[in-house]
Amino acid sequence: MNFIPFISAIKHIRILCTAVLFLGTGISVIAQSKEDPEQLKKKIASAENDSQKVELLLALSTYYLTKPGEFKTDLESAYILNIQAKNLSNDLNYKSGKGKAILLEAQICREKGDSEKALKKTKEALAYFQKNNVTEQQGESYNELAVYENDPDKKAILKEKAIQLFKKSGAKEKQATTLKELGELYSSNENPDKADAVLQESLALYKTIHFTELQGVYNILCEVNTQKGNYSEALKYALLAEKTALALHDNSLQLSSVYNHAAVVYYYLRQNDKAEEYWYKALEIAKYYKDTEYVRTIAENLCSLLIRQKKENDALKLIKEMQVKFPTSNVERKMVENYLLFNIYRIQENIPKATVYYKILKDYYGENADRNGNSVAILRSFASYQYQIKKYDDFYRTIKHLDALAAASGNNNIRSESHLIWFKADSSTGDYLGAIKHYQLYKSLSDSVFKGEKSKQINSLQVEFESEKKDKNIDLLTQEAKLQKIQIQNDTVVRYVFIGSVLVLVLFLAFLYNSFRSKKKKNEELEIQRQQINEQNELNKKMLIEKEWLLKEIHHRVKNNLQIVISLLNTQSAYLDNEDALMAIQNSQHRMHAMSLIHQKLYQSDNLANIDMSWYIYELISYMKECFDTDKNITFILDTEKVYLDVAQAVPLGLIINEAINNAIKYAFPSDRMGEVMISLKNIGENNYQLIITDNGVGLPDHFETLERNSLGMNLMIGLSDQIDGTFNMENNNGLTITIAFTRNTEFEESSENPEII
Repeated sequence: MNFIPFISAIKHIRILCTAVLFLGTGISVIAQSKEDPEQLKKKIASAENDSQKVELLLALSTYYLTKPGEFKTDLESAYILNIQAKNLSNDLNYKSGKGKAILLEAQICREKGDSEKALKKTKEALAYFQKNNVTEQQGESYNELAVYENDPDKKAILKEKAIQLFKKSGAKEKQATTLKELGELYSSNENPDKADAVLQESLALYKTIHFTELQGVYNILCEVNTQKGNYSEALKYALLAEKTALALHDNSLQLSSVYNHAAVVYYYLRQNDKAEEYWYKALEIAKYYKDTEYVRTIAENLCSLLIRQKKENDALKLIKEMQVKFPTSNVERKMVENYLLFNIYRIQENIPKATVYYKILKDYYGENADRNGNSVAILRSFASYQYQIKKYDDFYRTIKHLDALAAASGNNNIRSESHLIWFKADSSTGDYLGAIKHYQLYKSLSDSVFKGEKSKQINSLQVEFESEKKDKNIDLLTQEAKLQKIQIQNDTVVRYVFIGSVLVLVLFLAFLYNSFRSKKKKNEELEIQRQQINEQNELNKKMLIEKEWLLKEIHHRVKNNLQIVISLLNTQSAYLDNEDALMAIQNSQHRMHAMSLIHQKLYQSDNLANIDMSWYIYELISYMKECFDTDKNITFILDTEKVYLDVAQAVPLGLIINEAINNAIKYAFPSDRMGEVMISLKNIGENNYQLIITDNGVGLPDHFETLERNSLGMNLMIGLSDQIDGTFNMENNNGLTITIAFTRNTEFEESSENPEII
């Protein structure tokens, strides 16, 4: 749990979705008017001085009030038109128009920044509507009152009152919209279960009135399911939101929010390429609208991705760019920036700087991080920091609270990462039974999040979404073909009528008719053959899917069995006092972990034949560093190309690397001597590759040939080199260099396009 992302899922506080910050709650504002202003002006000019003209003036005023952008001229136009509507309503004694003008005046005052007057006018409008028993506008007034309420519970009560009034008046669209806003409010306050129920009700109600602009509801449902850790459902709603927005040609800031939510889901699914693609789409839209808060939100999310990819300096550079080009005075936004800086310096082990930001965050959010939501993200970072500086009492208090919150929201992904660091803490404090328990919980919860069935479901959603895009293009071509066919048929009819009286052409037409019958028969036969081929293809596809699933399951079982053996050896070592026996068990654990990594990667990957050795070497080195705590005196330098090997070669090569690194850590740098170990794996021509493991340690003793050539580790490396038909060479010069040259096996090679990035 090296970095805990503080990912922001932008909320919708307008139809255009002005950003609610990482920690903010949604604010309800009038939806943008869809009326054409020029048409409204023409209707106003031609209308008589009656209630219809009042409604037209109010509609045009609302248009200028909700028009994108912050322009004083628009607010002045809205104010003047509303005054005209109010005066005309008074002249006509039009009660509905009077009340609407008061409420609209309140909203105009709010946009101007005069909150005190706006609140007073809102209460005046509510009293007026109650006195005249105007139910629907009472609901709008309660909605407006909710804007000024900072207490989430009181805000929710006002929303619920508005919903009941809209339901009573039969205003289904306003009822559904307020339900959506209430669901967003619950989501902002980390109550995803309550939010999900309300949003489902909103969605159902929208569908009963055939409301098509559902991307906002889908977008919030995506966020809610992300909070719950239900990533397959979250991805489903993210793709539905994108599909709906694109179908409606919605290029507003709301589309930026949709892309941001999709990127968040891909981030938690560890599909970094997809997350990066969607965040750049969101950033492009935010920059187009010159929306500072949106730009910073997405840039900070990209920082999280950079930190995951171990590009902390790039993340720092991006944060500084935001500070210069998109400055903000918002306190919550600055706290997010402090959060990112805290994690960057913590990961870089710059403890003094990390401690400064830790104190800032702790003072602001409290020890339990219970201020303004996002408790889970804050607590996870606090726990990592406390473990890092070995404050185990604080760590155990924090991690228990964090696990309780994650369990309550059903987020197994967060729980799995929490139990992993819990396992490490127990190991460090000598609580080995506790360590085993938490490691088993980590594996169980991790498998529940990324098990094969969910992976297939997620892949199926992506394939379905891409297929729908292609289907739209096919439908368009089909429609064009139908139009062409109709045109041809019309021309044919005209021609037949014109030459119908000519006997020779009648005979010719008869000949054409016979030809047509023959061709139709052939086409029917071809269609039958096509259907048979399609059925066979579907059968083959199902068989292939079943075989891939079975093969994944085998890798999964092998990986689990190896992990069980590792755990058993770890338990056994607790009862041994013999140092040689303990060392033998530890070496066996490392070898089994080296093999387990292979099967774990193949189980989680779509490519079941080959494994990316650059990824494997990185993961293996990370594991060795954690086991031996070498960060203080040994630096590992990786210089590897993307090399894809099958299991038959990957396992032996992994064991060789394990043995060589193990020996280097134990013997190359005695007495905490500083040094470097370099691992290189590169192509040296066609399918020939060379693995070089070199260190600048003390090297081999002069009498090594006679004493150590028959050791298990040396025999194992030499034997495994022979197994992959490679050559093994050792050179003792200012340290030890091991060189293995081998030829890659291409017998079962298959495409490794787009390998999974960890």
